[in-house]
Amino acid sequence: MPDIVLATLNARYWHSSFGLRYLMANMGELTPATVIQEFGINDRPVDMISTILAAEPRIVGIGVYIWNVEAATHLVADLKQVRPDICVVLGGPEVSYETEIQSIVGLVDYVITGEADLEFPALCRRLLAQPSESRLDVHDSSVGVNEFCRPQIIRAAVPSLDEIRMPYDLYTDEDIAHRVIYVEVSRGCPFTCEFCLSALDIPVRLFDVEEFLNAMQSLLDRGVRSFKFVDRTFNLNMRVSRMILQFFLGRCDLGLFLHFEMIPDRLPDSLRQLIVQFPPGVLQFEIGVQTFNPEVGELISRRQDNDKLIDNFHFLRQESGVHIHADLIIGLPGETVESFAAGFDRLVELNPQEIQVGILKRLKGTPIIRHDAEWQMVYSAQPPFEILSNRLIEFETMHRLRRFARFWDLIANSGNFVHSCPLIWQGRESAFVCFLELSDWLFEVEQRSFNISLIRLAERIFQSLSGHQPEEHVASTIWRDYVSAGRKDKPHFLRGFDLPPPHEVVAGERHQPSRQARHER
Repeated sequence: MPDIVLATLNARYWHSSFGLRYLMANMGELTPATVIQEFGINDRPVDMISTILAAEPRIVGIGVYIWNVEAATHLVADLKQVRPDICVVLGGPEVSYETEIQSIVGLVDYVITGEADLEFPALCRRLLAQPSESRLDVHDSSVGVNEFCRPQIIRAAVPSLDEIRMPYDLYTDEDIAHRVIYVEVSRGCPFTCEFCLSALDIPVRLFDVEEFLNAMQSLLDRGVRSFKFVDRTFNLNMRVSRMILQFFLGRCDLGLFLHFEMIPDRLPDSLRQLIVQFPPGVLQFEIGVQTFNPEVGELISRRQDNDKLIDNFHFLRQESGVHIHADLIIGLPGETVESFAAGFDRLVELNPQEIQVGILKRLKGTPIIRHDAEWQMVYSAQPPFEILSNRLIEFETMHRLRRFARFWDLIANSGNFVHSCPLIWQGRESAFVCFLELSDWLFEVEQRSFNISLIRLAERIFQSLSGHQPEEHVASTIWRDYVSAGRKDKPHFLRGFDLPPPHEVVAGERHQPSRQARHER
């Protein structure tokens, strides 16, 4: 039986815990005594506890993130009720800051803040060297496990990456077949955007690039075709960026999908020359625009050259086959509805395949809190700690924008309405205004923004567009979108129109995720 269980709660089954695999890769001589157990945030605590206890561990390490802290708190509370003798160690970004105010922290024995790759194994060695009867000395035995105790907080030093063993051989065949494969060649970010935890992670550090590429070749040999790079600024170091792109460019015949997070205003010719050589659908760039308002950018310590950003978008859309996932944030201090709308319209004109409209989150430890008083920033007390209102946007308007973001994701980002969506604002001045009107109307008639079937949503879009577009044109456009994925049934609201028969969809050889693939049809 193992002495150590490494556990976390993933948001989805197809996610894989990169952090746990790093810990496991660096357990050294404790590796045979350690197992990984991955759960989901919707799993029942009693079932998770049963699985953990079946391993009979002495130490349980749990990775805590903004998306799982609530469920992890329930798990830890019940685990400590059943087995208070088991030493529970927390780590992860959600518990790396402001530990004194977090209820989950009061339930455990140790918290490791920061990068725990080396600190967690070191702690386990010390704990396992102790007699088992001395393992409760962190807690006063007279204090109930549901009352706040004082765990030991261990602040991990920033490790040198040449000391850390890469975890890629720990991806199992099941992971490769069914889960997201996360990789990284660097850690840290040189920028100081105040809403982001990466602003606290300076300087940028690099793994050995040759060793990293050897690991990528090993994954390719095992059948991995989709790689999600979690580097915060992939296009920061041009030498490394070129090496990685060149490596994968020589292997495009395998059918690849590569996801990178990119700085929006940094795309020199040396990268462009490589990017244009990739077949369409291989590269996805997540580009954090966040705001086009320079005053807001100055407030949150984010500086970007919008002219260069626009030029880069034009290049990517007109001269490359890159799939662009661009981010904008609602609720930043100083951002009005009008300035957000102007930025949104500007981004729509640049025509990325996806615009992720995010709601500002109050991540623990981030400097965004310095604006709380001046801008009257009010955040939810519940994960994911989204903003509820501020000085410029009252609660009802913020909630209206939240619905806007949800419907935009369902309609524009999903890839189900690639040709129909632009009809919403065609011939009118503002895409934002038009889509906000549609969002308001959809909520009025449906009274919800979740659990709306595709056919129902298509019918509602048809009803809305028919008010200001020729019905035949609207019907044929929605039908084109509807059958593009291979559907052959005709929805009832289209049966009165003379529409062409569905065409046969030939399965492609690319390994694009389905959502991205829909945008390319």
